[in-house]
Amino acid sequence: MKKLGLILLFSSGILFTTPARVKAQCSICTKTAQQMGEKPAKALNAGIIYLAFAPLAIVGYIGFRWWKSNQPE
Repeated sequence: MKKLGLILLFSSGILFTTPARVKAQCSICTKTAQQMGEKPAKALNAGIIYLAFAPLAIVGYIGFRWWKSNQPE
């Protein structure tokens, strides 16, 4: 349990210390966002993060269940 708490603390620390300018864009999306302007670019970033959340949540859930099933009791 202590190890899980340390992992969660480390993960949340990385999450909250990243600069606000870091977004989920590839180089093509970055060029497109620069051409669109600030407000549509922010919407594009939000859409990318929104679309990435579901697969990451599913993989995280499967990984968690796999990890829990392999834990000795």
